Amino acid sequence: MTRPDFVVLSALITLVVLTNGSRTLAEDDGTRDIVFDKYVVKAPEKFTRQTPRSKIIAYEFSVPAADGDEQPGRLTVMSAGGTIEANLDRWYAQFAQPDGSSTRNRAKVEKKTVAGHDVHFVNIAGTYDDKPAPFAAQGVARENYRMLGAIVVLPEGNVYFKFYGPRQTIADNQEAFRKMIEAMKTK
Repeated sequence: MTRPDFVVLSALITLVVLTNGSRTLAEDDGTRDIVFDKYVVKAPEKFTRQTPRSKIIAYEFSVPAADGDEQPGRLTVMSAGGTIEANLDRWYAQFAQPDGSSTRNRAKVEKKTVAGHDVHFVNIAGTYDDKPAPFAAQGVARENYRMLGAIVVLPEGNVYFKFYGPRQTIADNQEAFRKMIEAMKTK
């Protein structure tokens, strides 16, 4: 793909994300509640609401760094277009493996039913390409990072939970993240 083709594709993806994203998620009401369509989940106590770094992100939370970790964890929630597989591929591409192996082959994906809807739980580790904004050309390579994701499949559009940060910070909050998603309920 040439650079102009990539720029056009990036612009189209951004348009899909922005138009789809505005349809599904509720406005930030200042609570730990994450509301989408007729559903709600509550972010864990340790998760602190932040102003989203990007307009395509509906909700953002910071999670305190574990002892020895330099960076906090970050949880983002957004709606996006595209297939589940295309979005998984995007997440895989954000990680590199120190030994050069395939991130896709190392990632774990589990499908479960929550509140009557399919949820794809994702677990990825490696060197994370931490970009300041979606589609930014330059990022910071962050070694020993991990990402837990959850893709909630809804008829109105999928909702993407992406929780990433230093490996220990994510490990310390893995159970809280999973319980948050599994406690999804009708509002």
